[in-house]
Amino acid sequence: MALEHAILVSLAEKSASGYDLARRFDASIGHFWKASHQQIYKVLGRMQADGWVASELIAQDGRPDKKVYVITVRGREELTLWTSKATPVEHLRSEFAVKLRALPFGDSDAIIDDVRVRRRAHAEQLAYYVDSAAKFYPRPDDLTDDEIGGWLVLRGGILAEQTGITWCDEILRSLPGQVSQRLGDER
Repeated sequence: MALEHAILVSLAEKSASGYDLARRFDASIGHFWKASHQQIYKVLGRMQADGWVASELIAQDGRPDKKVYVITVRGREELTLWTSKATPVEHLRSEFAVKLRALPFGDSDAIIDDVRVRRRAHAEQLAYYVDSAAKFYPRPDDLTDDEIGGWLVLRGGILAEQTGITWCDEILRSLPGQVSQRLGDER
């Protein structure tokens, strides 16, 4: 997948200025597909040249005109083509997992601290996702066709964070003798 496809999905949901699109990425798509604001603007220019998006200048009172991007027919065709192809399996690459393998050889206290930090981060992200679910999908049994994709992605995020917390808890419980004694019940 290229950033172009993530942008096409976002614009298919709702037209947006580059700034609004970047903010939308920060709030949702960016949780699983990272892109800087500069990258988004650069790719929007290429997409416009390729005919996948078009833009319209919107006048604003007391502010510069705003360029609003919309997905074109060619953009929708590209999105349909992209979604018709199987997604390659995404291989896990984790520095954290390698550090865990180094537990017997490295600074076990630092690794344990790393586990605790990671667990807190999973818990914070989970809380954010749960709040988002309550705010945007208060009645999951009544989702519209337009909402189901967003809901499923959010559910995937919730499950991933829950799994991350479970894994961290298992790591902390599984540490051998001396290391687990230093842990106590603290988390």
